[in-house]
Amino acid sequence: MTVEKTMFAAAQAGDPLALDLLLRQLQPDIRRYARFQCHRSSAIEDVVQEALIIVYRKVGSVRDAAAVAGWMFRIVARLCMLPVLGFMRGTEQIEAVQESARFATMPQDDLRIDLIRALESLPAMYREVVLLRDMEQLTITEIAELLQITREAAKSRIHRARSLVREYLLGGLPGPGKAAP
Repeated sequence: MTVEKTMFAAAQAGDPLALDLLLRQLQPDIRRYARFQCHRSSAIEDVVQEALIIVYRKVGSVRDAAAVAGWMFRIVARLCMLPVLGFMRGTEQIEAVQESARFATMPQDDLRIDLIRALESLPAMYREVVLLRDMEQLTITEIAELLQITREAAKSRIHRARSLVREYLLGGLPGPGKAAP
């Protein structure tokens, strides 16, 4: 992706036509990055739109037109990771998880592998409920109806599943003598 410097400077200065041209020029690359980074194909268009909004709002913070490609790739990668990190947050905010030194220094591919392993380590009833809630984005009521359980049971399973994932990621996975309830 090559961004023309005069158009980029005009977009940074607030020229609406230059900004529109910049967004149109970046959109195919953003979509390509999203296809590469996002595991859910249903999230790609949302990521593209959110990334374009971020460019629109923050284009003035980029120092050089040559840095746009790297900046866009980082934006898309972070946006694609938000749904995956969302199930970890429980009552914590995503920013708190991102500030954790352990996760902040991990390469993204390693973090993805660890998250997949953590999900795979869950008992089936917990894995199912956390995937329905955090990946499929169903409501508590929808999950309860689908699984034919009470809302309270669905909420309890989601909470327990997230706790188990946190334990796994932080190295506190229950051993063979400590089966999860």
